[in-house]
Amino acid sequence: MKTSFPKNKIRAVLLEGVHDSAARALRDEGFQVELLAGAPDPAKLLKLVADAHLLGIRSKTEVTEQVLAAAPRLLAIGCFCIGTNQVALEAAAARGVPVFNSPFSNTRSVAELTLAEIVALYRRLTEKSRLMHAGVWEKSAEGAHEVRGRTLGIVGYGHIGSQVSVLAEAFGMRVIYFDIVPKMPLGNARQVKSLSELLQESDVVTLHVPATRETKGMIGAAQLKKMKPGAMLINNARGGVVHIPALADAIKSGHLAGAALDVFPQEPSAKGEAFESPVRGLENVILTPHVGGSTEEAQAAIAEDVCRKFLKFVNVGSTTGAVNVPEVELPEQTTPEGEAKKAARKHRILHFHRNVPGVLSKMHGLIAELGANISAEYLRTNAEIGYVVLDVDPTDGEKVLERVKSIPETIRVRKLW
Repeated sequence: MKTSFPKNKIRAVLLEGVHDSAARALRDEGFQVELLAGAPDPAKLLKLVADAHLLGIRSKTEVTEQVLAAAPRLLAIGCFCIGTNQVALEAAAARGVPVFNSPFSNTRSVAELTLAEIVALYRRLTEKSRLMHAGVWEKSAEGAHEVRGRTLGIVGYGHIGSQVSVLAEAFGMRVIYFDIVPKMPLGNARQVKSLSELLQESDVVTLHVPATRETKGMIGAAQLKKMKPGAMLINNARGGVVHIPALADAIKSGHLAGAALDVFPQEPSAKGEAFESPVRGLENVILTPHVGGSTEEAQAAIAEDVCRKFLKFVNVGSTTGAVNVPEVELPEQTTPEGEAKKAARKHRILHFHRNVPGVLSKMHGLIAELGANISAEYLRTNAEIGYVVLDVDPTDGEKVLERVKSIPETIRVRKLW
């Protein structure tokens, strides 16, 4: 699809080893693409974004207000993961930069890993494997148990938590869950009234919550004490949710029988760097390097999802799937058939503005003064930002563009052919 800005001048920067299919999709569209395997240090990141139009990251790159200020050409940010807490969302919105993520694509991968860890912990598989690699044949059922009949407590019953619920019931587990909002249970799962109730009833607790003020440190020494003696804890959510020294103490004391952790408060920034943690070396503790959603299938699906959102925004103006600006789903611009085919297709004006009373009235007044023909208008707002899209006759496109730029509340204006 032809755009007003030459596609071969649109530069996309993809960091942290985003799946190769993302680069292919953007290059197939004619964009320039620069790839980086790890998360850059702050100084390098500022250089990378200086002339970038699209920025693709995963979980480690911090897009701060300083980074956004250093990226005047930036059109959109793509988080090739579920979370978006690594981006200064309000600051991005204030610059008219939508932030897209992929909230569903790796759901199954994380859920499958969680169930595998539950079985591995109850069968003490990592310990058995370690002994075998050391040449020790220890054939014994001591400490090994079935998961059937055990109570699984799920904290956070969203897309991943609910998938874990379904899989756990297929294993014969009893499922309870706690969420801060009422959620429709799947299968025979039951919602409990409090986190304390869940901790006290569960044989194994698995966490599937976002990183927020409320969830930071939500599992500390006091919460671990409430868990059953011999219970297990799994965290495949966010590193800051669990107080790691308290968890290490609970395992060393024998209060907890095991744990599985895929995320940590401090993580190495690149492959091969040293990893330090109080839980290293503890018995029946499974440690994985933030790979819950890192299957080939999930990463390819995430790349496809985020790139599709990138392209719909750059080429069409759609913000569907953005987490920080109003969502507007737009049709593609088309040229009429027949006699009208000789005419160029409509110009499309994309206008982000501060959502205060009177902006739309000013816009309509300016357009009326011009006598411009508007064939379609789309509007969505949230508490802070408004997004107006105008389809304008080609003869009026430049005039309308200049007039709406002059509106004081304007954040950003872009024109598509």
